[in-house]
Amino acid sequence: MPDAEALSSLIAEIYDAALDPALWPGVLAKAARFLPGFSAVIYAKDAANKAGNVYYDDGGISSHYKAIYFEEYVKIDPANAAHFFSDIEVPVSTTDIMPYDEFADTRFFREWVKPQGLVDFISAPLERTATSAALFGIFRGRAHGIIDNEARRRMRLIVPHVRRAVLIGKVIDLRTLESATLADTLDGIVAGMYLVDARGQVVHANAAGHALLVADEILRAPGGRLTAADPQADQALREVFASAGSGDAAVGTRGVAIPLRGRDGQHHVAHVLPLTSGARRQAGAVYAAVAAVFVRKTRLEAPAMPEVVARLYGLTPSELRVLLAVFETGGVADLAAALGISEATAKTHLRRLFEKTGTRRQADLVRLVAGFAVPGG
Repeated sequence: MPDAEALSSLIAEIYDAALDPALWPGVLAKAARFLPGFSAVIYAKDAANKAGNVYYDDGGISSHYKAIYFEEYVKIDPANAAHFFSDIEVPVSTTDIMPYDEFADTRFFREWVKPQGLVDFISAPLERTATSAALFGIFRGRAHGIIDNEARRRMRLIVPHVRRAVLIGKVIDLRTLESATLADTLDGIVAGMYLVDARGQVVHANAAGHALLVADEILRAPGGRLTAADPQADQALREVFASAGSGDAAVGTRGVAIPLRGRDGQHHVAHVLPLTSGARRQAGAVYAAVAAVFVRKTRLEAPAMPEVVARLYGLTPSELRVLLAVFETGGVADLAAALGISEATAKTHLRRLFEKTGTRRQADLVRLVAGFAVPGG
């Protein structure tokens, strides 16, 4: 099927970009066409400071509109609240946050979205902390229309691979490999890292990787073959290594993140990066490897304060957005201006917030939010 071929090709290029960041603009343009959409971007937002920056984009959004977004409009973007609701890799579009006609009536839509010929945006968190999020998103123009179920389906197909590529790109950089000896560079990686052939034979391991093998809790290497303590994970590793030896498209479509559980009960995750095509060949050619395996201990992040409040009181994304704004603004007029909505809409949301939280005034809402703040945070 043409779609399957397009997806396979896109996934392969996504993983190439993990090691060669210069490829990201072209990859994002291809991702936008796959949805289809107008433009794609990987960016970050800081909820505490109402700021952010673009890591990679395809040039679809002009430098002028990117600049004024982070200078002014990021503060009133209705999507802000959604980032506290959506789980990692779960796509969210405008209609998941608020009715589209309400969105079209916001200042953000009138002054930033509409002038560019845009109509909608779908995004998914790649990483998230209590105050910030890294996201992958695709804009839709008038020719594409509002995000529909098919666009959501396609977004779900590519988001996991974008996330894995970004994570892998954080621990290994092709340009670094080209400017220093490979072994020294790999030893500088904090994560356990192995280069393996199609049979799983370890052809190189960095210092952290050797330490994991010595511990003999998560991984071991009998006869030089990388194996997992957990039988199910071990089978998954063998299948991925074998697939990587034949070509990385199959690995990409089947997924490359494998949970590992040690005999001591601790949890790790292995990210497998095929090295069998494109720019990635350079990372494995020295050792005739077909895949790189990065192993890290999993961490359970404490949920963000806004997410805790929203779930406790059953707030919608729009209501959470208003609640957070109440914490930073004054009366109804200031609240409406900050959010780019009408005073009538602001009053409606406030009334629902009062009902759900059992409060009566905006001052009560401020105290409620303050009560969830982390001491010293």
